[in-house]
Amino acid sequence: MALLSGLTVAQIGAGLAVAVSGRMFSDLGAAVLCVDPDLSTPLAAHLNAGKESVTEDALARADLILCQDRSDMASIRERNARAPIVSISPYGRTGPASDDPATDLTLLYASGIARLLTGQVDDLNEAPIRPVGEQSAFIGGLAAACAGMHAVLAPEPGATVDVSPREALATLAMTELTRAGLTGRRGSRKRLTDGNGATVCILPARDGYVAISPREEKQWAAWLAAMGSPEWGREPRFATKADRVAHWDALHALMSEWSRGHDKQWIADTAQAAHVPSFPLRELSEHLTSPQLRHRGFWRDAGSIKMPGAPFGLTLHPGAGPLAWRTSGPLPLAGIRVLDFSWVIAGPTATRYLAAMGAEVIKVEAPGRGDPGRATELHTALGQAKKAIVLDLKRPEDREAARALAKTSDVLVENFATGVMDRLDLGAEALRAVNPNLIYVSASGMGRTGPEANAVAYGTLLQCYAGFAGLNRHPNIPPRVGFAWLDPMLGLMLAFATAASLWRRRTSGDVARVDCSMIEAILWTLSGPLLATQTGSPAVPMGNRSDRYAPHGAWRCAGEDAWVSMAIRDDADWRSLCRLVPGLAPLASLDFSARVARETEIDAELTVWFQAQDASEFATALSGSGIPAATLASSVDLVNNPHLRARGFWDAHGSGVVPGLPWRASFGRAIGPAPALGADTEAVLRTISRSNQ
Repeated sequence: MALLSGLTVAQIGAGLAVAVSGRMFSDLGAAVLCVDPDLSTPLAAHLNAGKESVTEDALARADLILCQDRSDMASIRERNARAPIVSISPYGRTGPASDDPATDLTLLYASGIARLLTGQVDDLNEAPIRPVGEQSAFIGGLAAACAGMHAVLAPEPGATVDVSPREALATLAMTELTRAGLTGRRGSRKRLTDGNGATVCILPARDGYVAISPREEKQWAAWLAAMGSPEWGREPRFATKADRVAHWDALHALMSEWSRGHDKQWIADTAQAAHVPSFPLRELSEHLTSPQLRHRGFWRDAGSIKMPGAPFGLTLHPGAGPLAWRTSGPLPLAGIRVLDFSWVIAGPTATRYLAAMGAEVIKVEAPGRGDPGRATELHTALGQAKKAIVLDLKRPEDREAARALAKTSDVLVENFATGVMDRLDLGAEALRAVNPNLIYVSASGMGRTGPEANAVAYGTLLQCYAGFAGLNRHPNIPPRVGFAWLDPMLGLMLAFATAASLWRRRTSGDVARVDCSMIEAILWTLSGPLLATQTGSPAVPMGNRSDRYAPHGAWRCAGEDAWVSMAIRDDADWRSLCRLVPGLAPLASLDFSARVARETEIDAELTVWFQAQDASEFATALSGSGIPAATLASSVDLVNNPHLRARGFWDAHGSGVVPGLPWRASFGRAIGPAPALGADTEAVLRTISRSNQ
């Protein structure tokens, strides 16, 4: 039986974000009722497939209501007073910019993600771009699903949740936001030294590209051996990682000279055999025949088309019957204990959301330096409101302490390499004997089962493998790895799956084993390009071009790296633009087809006009005329943004601020300082010892 069987969700409106949110609930078995669904595009039709089309009278049946943009909340409440309502609108329902028009492109600029997406660039004349596949709708929809699932668990009837895709996108860059909030600093978009290439980079191959990540010294030594131990590998200028960073351009050229002589899959296989993380940059079509995805049953057949199914492997086991929370409180997860074995970004992001929703999260770290996130501002944000203990899992007594913790916990979250928890006798099967009611949530690169389950993988490498990195570029520019997009996105999915599992356990007693594959998660968000590539329109890098809007893109303004993004959606937008840009006035009568035909001429006029404009002032003028537009925001810009401040996006922290959640909810959120390494070890173990006596 599906995880959310028995839950009824109503979806109101034609927006893509609300359809994404409804799709996530539907993929896990909820009954989704649609009022006025959009079926006008292939992507919208996919997102709404299998849902029941209803009138507003059916809202009374819903356990949760999802609505898009400016839906009439009072009218919805008249039909259903008890169900939580999650509203999704570009800038949120409140705040001074709440009515500003927006599109996928402008939200990526307004959130600051366009500035970070492809990583540092060599030429600041290269326009920042949006990612492929309408990602503002997918990230906003996932945030709404995550918040909505928690709202279902909230003790408050009729809770309300306000989701802004702009804020959901911004929180993907948690390290950058936190650094700006605490120090007022931001990085440059201009490439410095290696641009993080010594950690993970892309090399040209005979048949495409391959990504490698020999980030540790032992991995670098293994990678040199895999390349045949070239003479240059012994040169002092490449001896340490710091040396490789300093001489990156020369090093990349030498590795590229070797890699061009081999096929991308051969290079990746050779590297993996040497325990060096590596994957080829695949075309989306290559995943359709993947043995790994076939083994895991990921694809859902829709006639002759394959579309993503649920992005989670799932097993349900009978528990002790419906199980309520141990204690109560105003937050959805008050009384829930989460044992957190996760580290770096994906897992800690998920458990940050669980802690914010009231769960007692006990973060388990190894002695020494602990979670690598502690070396940056990341732990300051993701460690909030958690407890921290240190266990050396190489020691039998510490493994026994971990088992004792599992006995008294509701959820365990881990993202170690496949097999690690089993070898420690802390795997799902071993702990079920200790606690049959323990929900066990795992995240890994390829999933815990299948022929590629043991592949060494990181989120940035899997962005490359999926095809995401290869498509996020301007035509004729080589692909870049880009910033860690997949990991924080996965955090939303994991928190959603955990809340859904808790709902299942509370209502039926069934206990979930969730096995999340990062490659499946990112492919789930690439439904549009996957659909297009199977219907005669293979996905290709488009930069900021659009098949729906013209003009559509970003233009450089006066000042250092100052840009304004703009989307002309229809003829009315075009006429408004022509009134603002004198040189376009003679072209005001052009329709969409004519604007596309004269694109070069229009772009040249806009380039000259924008170069003389103040970015912020002209973006305001465009928005005031009803045209979606946004400046290229930096993390510091977001800290100082009046709209985000008015919406309570930022939480005070010392003399600075840290980012909050990607939603505002009537039941609030828990906040608190991130704990020092092992700060709660003695107190937690003492409490657990007493409870197990």
